[in-house]
Amino acid sequence: MFKVGQTISYGSQGVCEILEITEKEIGGRSLKYYVLKPVYRENNTIFVPVDNEQLTGKMRKVLSRKEIDELIRSMPDEKAEWIDDDARRREKYREILSSGDIKATVGVIKNLHNEQQRRKQVGKKLNQQDEILFNRAETLLYDELALVLDIKPEQVLPFIIEHIKIEEIE
Repeated sequence: MFKVGQTISYGSQGVCEILEITEKEIGGRSLKYYVLKPVYRENNTIFVPVDNEQLTGKMRKVLSRKEIDELIRSMPDEKAEWIDDDARRREKYREILSSGDIKATVGVIKNLHNEQQRRKQVGKKLNQQDEILFNRAETLLYDELALVLDIKPEQVLPFIIEHIKIEEIE
């Protein structure tokens, strides 16, 4: 069970703080809820039923500094297969982002980045839906890493690039 004040990652909502655990009366039943406040989107509040395993399964502790270092080290070796069918690709990527699986999110970013570069070479852009998914995946990753590394989200990509270069030299 998570605790009040804990910072967690919640599926496609990203980094959130648990403000409280409260009970609400709904349909004559009293249910316990985690009250989550996204760290980087202050206008939202999310209520997650404590007893709903499907939803609480999307909650996880944020990565530790050590886990982030390991994730960054593994990025160059991460294999990413492109899904040609637009509808299947979007469905799969939405599932990944909703799951909160950070390593799979890196795969989504890598795939969409590679496709973006391929299209750029022929004078095209990513289609709108892929662009939206790409931005969402980057936001999820960068927000969590920024929080743990105590840097701004816009500093995360340069941080990753620098650390990958250092790994290649060593």
